[in-house]
Amino acid sequence: MSSERSKHRLGSGTDTQLETPIEPRENHRELLIPNNRSGVSIVSYVDWALVELTHEPLGAEYRSSHLWGHKRTHYVAVDAYGELFAKHHHDDRLGWHEETLSRDKLRTELVNRLSRFRPETSDPTREVACRCDRFVLKPLRHRSQREDTK
Repeated sequence: MSSERSKHRLGSGTDTQLETPIEPRENHRELLIPNNRSGVSIVSYVDWALVELTHEPLGAEYRSSHLWGHKRTHYVAVDAYGELFAKHHHDDRLGWHEETLSRDKLRTELVNRLSRFRPETSDPTREVACRCDRFVLKPLRHRSQREDTK
């Protein structure tokens, strides 16, 4: 898909065309933290992600690495209206913690996490270029299952 090109005319009556690559939607399913997005762009991305979680069989995962292990937080829509979301947080030291969040609380949490200038990742064994957190939307069947880590 990334090889597909879209041609746009530069004005009425001109034959000049620009080739602009069309990005598939899958490219937008992962966001690294920190990133160079504006605050408005982060809010728009979070709103898009919440709609995707509500209407598609997707789960979201926020991952960070630390010297003592990994932290993962999974988010899944609980109802068909997108008003409630399950939050499953795993810390290698503490295990699993589960709670239910309203859409507004989840939106605020994601905007705050994705807007960080510094990642939560603090693993000194990783290269500086790799020290970033990841937010990923995944099909539910590919999402890490809690039973795998028990």
